[in-house]
Amino acid sequence: MPIVKANAYGHGMDIVCGALDQTPAFGVASINEALELRNLGFKQPILLLEGTFDSDEIELASENNFWLMVENHRQKDHILKAKLKQPIRIWLGLDSGMHRLGFDPPETHEVYQHLLNSGKIDSLTVLATHFACANDLSNEMTTRQIECFDKTVRGIESATGHILGQSLANSAAIMGWEKALRDWQRPGYMLYGNSPFYGKQTSTLLRPVMTLKSEIISLRTIEAGETVGYDAIWKAERKSTIATISIGYGDGYPRRAKNGTPVIIKQQRCPLVGRVSMDMITADVTDCDCAQLGDPVILWGPELPVNEVAGYCETNGYELLSGISTRIPRVGIN
Repeated sequence: MPIVKANAYGHGMDIVCGALDQTPAFGVASINEALELRNLGFKQPILLLEGTFDSDEIELASENNFWLMVENHRQKDHILKAKLKQPIRIWLGLDSGMHRLGFDPPETHEVYQHLLNSGKIDSLTVLATHFACANDLSNEMTTRQIECFDKTVRGIESATGHILGQSLANSAAIMGWEKALRDWQRPGYMLYGNSPFYGKQTSTLLRPVMTLKSEIISLRTIEAGETVGYDAIWKAERKSTIATISIGYGDGYPRRAKNGTPVIIKQQRCPLVGRVSMDMITADVTDCDCAQLGDPVILWGPELPVNEVAGYCETNGYELLSGISTRIPRVGIN
């Protein structure tokens, strides 16, 4: 189940889902994202990973073949009270240790039985959980979460006689925790060619889908001791050539990118200098061979992993990708 929330992690939901139009189902965060997919013409079932936020959404979900994550009693009660023309497919959220969403293990059986007896849900229910530390292969918490999940599944199936579908694996678990691979996998970050293991691009099988590009719009030479940009946070130690590049935090390029964050111009790495502004950044191209107006600039992509850029910004690549503004055109290739 490709996870395409947050505009497909910033890549463009229309482009990504068009490339994956043979997938059996999509996963999104909210009903608004699911409706957007329907408006784009996609017919597959769509899972709302956070379930519904209001009782009115239950019938809308049923009419549009949206699957619902049910992770709290309010959502359960909304389903029980809803007037449905046909049973709705649910994923039952289990809190196996992350303590963010999901029912506590001891109450999960009772919740499922209550929903099942109501006749409001499809019998093909999936039990799902989410890992807190799957990106750390040495952390035993993932093993504990898997054990909690398995114990809960056994208890429910033994008590009800119903076989549950199972879903545990996010990107990191798909790549690093074989025991987490069950009926449904939920690739997100890795789907877009990026390693979910912080600071690493660990697999040669992953190739970043997104190349974020701009171009040089201005060039100037400054003397040693002169400064660049807002707040004068960078001072030239030598006579320097400065390139101004058309991208900024208004486009989603992170304002907290530090001096020295690399960009690629003419296949050479050039350091960011000065403060990121709303529409522009500046880079030192003194050592870049013959940089010219109009030269393309790569902010991240296969040649410059977003994980590496994120390290200069004290964040992760997930935030950088999903933060790309809608004013940046997306162009699908191949």
